[in-house]
Amino acid sequence: MSPDGTAEKLSVVLPVYEEAGTVRQVIEGVLQKQLGIEKELIIVESGSRDGSREIVAEYAHTPGVRVIYEPAPRGKGHAVRAGLAASRGSIVLIQDADLEYDIDDYDALLAPILERRTSFVLGSRTLGAGDWKVRRFARGKLAALALNAAQVGFAKTFNLLYQQHTSDVNTMFKVFRRSCLSTISLSSDGFELDIELVCKLVLAGHAPLEVPVSYAARDFSQGKKIRFWRDAWPGYAAFFKYRWPGA
Repeated sequence: MSPDGTAEKLSVVLPVYEEAGTVRQVIEGVLQKQLGIEKELIIVESGSRDGSREIVAEYAHTPGVRVIYEPAPRGKGHAVRAGLAASRGSIVLIQDADLEYDIDDYDALLAPILERRTSFVLGSRTLGAGDWKVRRFARGKLAALALNAAQVGFAKTFNLLYQQHTSDVNTMFKVFRRSCLSTISLSSDGFELDIELVCKLVLAGHAPLEVPVSYAARDFSQGKKIRFWRDAWPGYAAFFKYRWPGA
């Protein structure tokens, strides 16, 4: 049972944009995953033109699935916020539409919350790999090094500013009680929502517990969307923006 006495339910928020090669496998994986609690899958499709929208539409009437159609892409953060607003479960998990993260890690991610040990979990790729070099691209080794170094820098900056001890603040696997959102307001439209969410949850008193997770990084030739110069700096600036919002 959840803290308010209702049955536990997991809301999986799945933003989708141009992931035709993987989105069906992700949806099927989430639907088939047995967790011991009820779950709902909220898919937010952001105007893909590669066939993703049509694949998602096939699941629109599947029990336990809710599809939100955005007319045009407005950023991953915007899509995640739409999914969070539509969620009804006692616990929320954010899931990407590619195959970098393993759905089998759901059990480990949910356990600390279901056992009332925490209200907020981060799935750490660093702990899962036992190394800070979580990305090893077959091509683009320099890009992999830059992203790995940025991940370490982000974690150290976050820990310093927010007095935490995390190893992977940028992880997609963020799992938390939906009640944690009741005292915060999210506004980011881009990838920096990942940082805004963690910063505001911590400032609201929800320190994250990290759980090791598996990670199979794809490189840019395989469809990776985040870009170092376009997306990293807004995310990094967010640490300071939310630590001192009135500055």
